[in-house]
Amino acid sequence: MKKLPRTGCSGSVPASPESDVSSKVQLCPNPLVKFLEKHPKEFTVDDIIAFIAESKIQMLDFHYTGGDGRIKTLTFVVSGEEQLRQLLLSGERVDGSSLFPFMESGASDLYVVPKFRTAFINPFGDIPTLGMFCRYFDKDGNPLEMSPENILIRAHANLVNKTGYSMHAMGELEYYVISKREALFEAVDQKGYHESAPFTKWEHLRKEAMLNIARMGGTLKYGHSEVGNFSDEYYNYEQNEIEFLPTDVEEAAEQLVLGKWILRSLAHKYGVSLSFAPKITVGKAGSGLHIHMKLLKDGVSVTGDENGLSDVSRRAIAGIMDLAASLTAFGNTVPTSYLRLVPHQEAPTNICWGDRNRSVLVRVPLGWTGAASQMTVIANPGSEAAKLNTNEKQTFEFRCPDGSADTYLLLAGLVTAVTHGLTDNDALQKAKDTYVNVNIFHEEHQSVAKRLKQLPMCCADSATALEKQKEIYLDSGVFPQRVLDSLVKKLRGYEDSGLSERLFALPDEQRVAAIGDLVQKYLNC
Repeated sequence: MKKLPRTGCSGSVPASPESDVSSKVQLCPNPLVKFLEKHPKEFTVDDIIAFIAESKIQMLDFHYTGGDGRIKTLTFVVSGEEQLRQLLLSGERVDGSSLFPFMESGASDLYVVPKFRTAFINPFGDIPTLGMFCRYFDKDGNPLEMSPENILIRAHANLVNKTGYSMHAMGELEYYVISKREALFEAVDQKGYHESAPFTKWEHLRKEAMLNIARMGGTLKYGHSEVGNFSDEYYNYEQNEIEFLPTDVEEAAEQLVLGKWILRSLAHKYGVSLSFAPKITVGKAGSGLHIHMKLLKDGVSVTGDENGLSDVSRRAIAGIMDLAASLTAFGNTVPTSYLRLVPHQEAPTNICWGDRNRSVLVRVPLGWTGAASQMTVIANPGSEAAKLNTNEKQTFEFRCPDGSADTYLLLAGLVTAVTHGLTDNDALQKAKDTYVNVNIFHEEHQSVAKRLKQLPMCCADSATALEKQKEIYLDSGVFPQRVLDSLVKKLRGYEDSGLSERLFALPDEQRVAAIGDLVQKYLNC
């Protein structure tokens, strides 16, 4: 096959010497990048057809996310180049009313059209299959206004148009593996953070998932075991985390959806249960879906400056503080979400932000400013000081969401909040007013906690907050009214007002049983 133009594996397309680019291609785990020797964003229909022919791919899967946040699949048998070209260029029809709650069956036909950059080899099953994520289009060939993915794309375009800044994001997937109890080398209760085998039993599942994610186009930071690790009479509950690298917001959403799918598929393969649910049981660590963000100008991060966090980032954080209550409507969407958002569990309850503080809503993680080169020399005596650009590492982290989130709508909401902050003349003062540098759960700092606003305490409160702030989401046509109305209806449908108070008024045994029933109901949220 004729060699195609060479670029790197992931991130922005590099302008580097050919030998350097070639080495990046060889180190990239994505087989399509290795074969085509180009960045995924440069993939063409001819590239996809060439790879299918060379790799003897027999089936083609179109993937797209439904209103329930799960991946849907439409499968084709590969029967020839003409068929492939038509499918890849024109897509196929699907029934929108069966995919989204806000669509009526009388006029529900939609198109799904594949995005070439997302092509991957499906690692599950014996038949060689190529999968691709799709976008939704309406009957006129326009991006479907109400699809969550297109809402996210519009939100980001609105940010760029109004402010001149763009935003990158990445998520942290926390999850529990639930398996039959194994008494050998049991981890200490709630002390599983960064534990290693044999005290972790499902490290191999996490590593296999990470390798599959990387081969399928995802960009990863790292993976590790998490705090939550406990046992009952019959089962081990082991918490793990996989963290991605920042990328543009559309790809960040795709990576999270893909990661969930891979982890669940591997759990099924190994015959264990795996849950992203926000709460598993009383008194044990819940699972969040923390979202890290960074702001860019002309492709360069402006998240930090010589003084630490930049004013641009402070304004963005102020926007998130303003919309925090309504953002839970996208990121905390089941009743058990609010059993996780309780004091002393490294989950936020107050609307505030701070540096390196895990009890706040938005945390600014530790940066590398001025420290990286000296640390390397100290750790490696005799080595030269590292010359690294660590500015790109700085992010700010939204710690409220959990695995029940609609990934696309959550990120669209966050982009909208950032746009709100960057266009608010009072943003810097609001950032100052909501900043805390103490543990607000300690008795001596109760005066600080009392001046802060609270996050919603149930889905019903979250729905009310969204209704109060809906005009901000409707602005510039980013969120359609029907999507917000559908979400409010769903959240109110749980009828969970005062749920926490009712549960914690029960005797201990009844409370544990009632929470257990709720957890089971939303285990696969």
